[in-house]
Amino acid sequence: MSNVPEVYDELNTSMFRLAVAQFEEAADRLKLAPTLRERLKLPQRALIVSVPVRMDDSSVKVFMGYRVQHDTALGPSKGGVRFHPDVNLGEVAALAMWMTWKCALGGLPYGGAKGGVRVFPAKLSRAELERLTRRYTAEIAPFIGPEKDIPAPDVGTNQEVMAWMMDTFSQQVGYAVPGVVTGKPLAIGGSLGRESATGRGVVDVTLQAIRHLNMDFAKTTVAVQGFGNVGMHTARILQEAGATIIAVSDAKGGAYSARGLDIPKLYERSHGHDIPLHECDQGEFISNEDLLQLPCTVLVPAALSEQITLRNAGRLRCKILAEGANGPTTLEADRILEDMGVFIIPDILANSGGVIVSYFEWVQDVQKYFWNEQDIRDRLHDIITAAFERTVAFSKSRKVGMRMAALMSGIEKIAQAHHARGLYP
Repeated sequence: MSNVPEVYDELNTSMFRLAVAQFEEAADRLKLAPTLRERLKLPQRALIVSVPVRMDDSSVKVFMGYRVQHDTALGPSKGGVRFHPDVNLGEVAALAMWMTWKCALGGLPYGGAKGGVRVFPAKLSRAELERLTRRYTAEIAPFIGPEKDIPAPDVGTNQEVMAWMMDTFSQQVGYAVPGVVTGKPLAIGGSLGRESATGRGVVDVTLQAIRHLNMDFAKTTVAVQGFGNVGMHTARILQEAGATIIAVSDAKGGAYSARGLDIPKLYERSHGHDIPLHECDQGEFISNEDLLQLPCTVLVPAALSEQITLRNAGRLRCKILAEGANGPTTLEADRILEDMGVFIIPDILANSGGVIVSYFEWVQDVQKYFWNEQDIRDRLHDIITAAFERTVAFSKSRKVGMRMAALMSGIEKIAQAHHARGLYP
């Protein structure tokens, strides 16, 4: 694509092209200065590391690792670490850019970052996974820290991985540094409410959208693509609030029932006993593609990116699209959905609950004073619903869709910070 400089061909992936295209459309509308466009289009810092790991059979395998810091105008950078076979520089750079706009939109004192290792973690033993995590952490250690860059869990990582990262960094500096990562176990400075935070945030903004659109919540039906941490908690909390969850899926497909699914029981059978969703004695099998096209009030794509495209966007039959995943909708699909009248809650707003509660965890670690879970839920609700209302107001005042309103709002805040700070030297 012409808007990605040739010298940066290693970034030229479909996800990075999507992030840049979104940025450039928002920058056009904001009339952003050309020099600032060039600064914000590319990451401030991109680190590629080789991660040699001694395997259980004593052989050594080398994995590719990444950490990208997109922008630090507002403060230290913040973003997850994913372990997945498809991790590459373009993907990580795109996610870091979206994290910058997400933090700015939520009013958090962070820039965006993202990291990862190209690996299939399920194929590693627990000991191999620990050695991989510790070596990756050691390689990126000079670039992370509570005042520099704060990693968190993402696809393929969890609180145990964060504990290993925190311990490795702490061993290198000689004392415990709980604030170097978030999403840790409670025993070493983790926060109450962190595990369900992203899903709870999706629910908060979804309920806000239903009220905004004057819809009857009692008749709300929901389909969720993805039954990992985000999708499961979104489905569970929406069901507790009174919505009917008609379908959920994972990578192999899912379960559908027009009468509604029992999410806690489905999770217990599918995760606790490793049974495919469609074999859990609830509903019938449904493919991921068909799930996206179900007639429903709310569709929550909470799996991987670029699931809703030019090919299938016109077949969606939801009224609200709440993006639990990062980048699930392409730019071409976006325009189709807007023309269809679908109310879009964009990813940088809908799934910002995770980074908001990560911010709370970081604050608690730094001040060494911890809050109760109800405080955390209340603060999350206040911040994410305020961001929703600001985005709606921006959308109306600038006569743009919700995604463009969220992007423009976040980018404008970063631009203001850069203008105030100037260019060094």
